[in-house]
Amino acid sequence: MSINVKKIGVLTSGGDSPGMNAAIRAVVRTCAFHNIECMGIYRGYQGMIEGDFKEMGPRAVNNIINKGGTILKSARSKEFMTAEGRQKAHDNLVKQGVDALVVIGGNGSFTGGLLFNQEFGFPVIGIPGTIDNDIFGTSFTLGYDTALNTVVEVIDKIRDTASSHNRLFFIEVMGRDAGHIALNAGIGAGAEEILIPEEDMGLDRLLDSLRKSKASGKSSSIVVIAEGDKIGKNAFELKDYVEENMPEYDVRVSILGHMQRGGSPSCFDRVLASRLGVKAVETLIEGKSNYMVGLIKDEVVLTPLEQAVKGKTQVDKELIRVSDIVSI
Repeated sequence: MSINVKKIGVLTSGGDSPGMNAAIRAVVRTCAFHNIECMGIYRGYQGMIEGDFKEMGPRAVNNIINKGGTILKSARSKEFMTAEGRQKAHDNLVKQGVDALVVIGGNGSFTGGLLFNQEFGFPVIGIPGTIDNDIFGTSFTLGYDTALNTVVEVIDKIRDTASSHNRLFFIEVMGRDAGHIALNAGIGAGAEEILIPEEDMGLDRLLDSLRKSKASGKSSSIVVIAEGDKIGKNAFELKDYVEENMPEYDVRVSILGHMQRGGSPSCFDRVLASRLGVKAVETLIEGKSNYMVGLIKDEVVLTPLEQAVKGKTQVDKELIRVSDIVSI
């Protein structure tokens, strides 16, 4: 594909994640470095449909590398799911002279970008931004490292209360389809048990584990649960089940929710965002399209967007083994 790139549009879509602003900054400044114009598109695909654009130069992204969220805002667009909506979006890009697109987001955002490319032949490059770390083709997504640090810090504080009152805490973290946050944060925070969608341990095994913890002299326990775990409808149902079968436990539930999305990005996420943002723009300059930029074995790599959308990530089985050993 031959692409003469003169103006690149950048948008953030789907759930926000720490590091998105750092990625926007990298895209804008890489464009400036290569003498290419950059157009910020507000509110994701919905803003593209409504023509909510703003030219961005290197000074427009001053002092945002340390900020969570996204200065370009984000929104989910039902209208973009229609052919008419995508046609409006394309017309607006053409009107503004935008000839390539960088999409910062997750699986749903990439699906939209892939369809847009297929319909109009419009060059698209994706940057993975989601705290769940559930995108195929990269070892780390933007915001994942920050979310892990946030979760571990919160669990550390909850453990103080658990120890003081001899309580069992169920702590639910994000991860509807993937247990990366729960598994890594659970190990990092010293959880007694970790429940993830990929490993259905069952209610009986959970009770056995808690009984062993009690028998070994532990007066309090922390169980980290990914929101997509299959052994109970939710953490409150698990609480009721444990209380019925182990009345000696005083059980509490903490749902961490959207606090995991917020906060200043970690150094790792800032550096990752900078590397991926530079690579995204330079990939378009090289005439390539329909790829996601990612990080594997500390190298920035390209994965076809269709593979990124359809592929499935896997949790590290070795980490599950480690968790079983160190929680004894």
